[in-house]
Amino acid sequence: MVEALLYRSDDARFYRVEITLNLFAEASVVIEWGFKGGKPCRHITCHSDLRAASTAADRYRQRALNRGYARA
Repeated sequence: MVEALLYRSDDARFYRVEITLNLFAEASVVIEWGFKGGKPCRHITCHSDLRAASTAADRYRQRALNRGYARA
């Protein structure tokens, strides 16, 4: 649905935040991070509505930007 892909300029790390809808009509925030070419780590959180998922995704994205990641 909505995705933000961030990279670090000093090495080959990436951070991806995505909002998706699951089978139970809930909005999920999927976060993946790791090194390019490697197996990423994944964390999924479910939220009751799209507004809560969007707020959570913005927090994750802002935290990654504060840690030195930038948009591709």
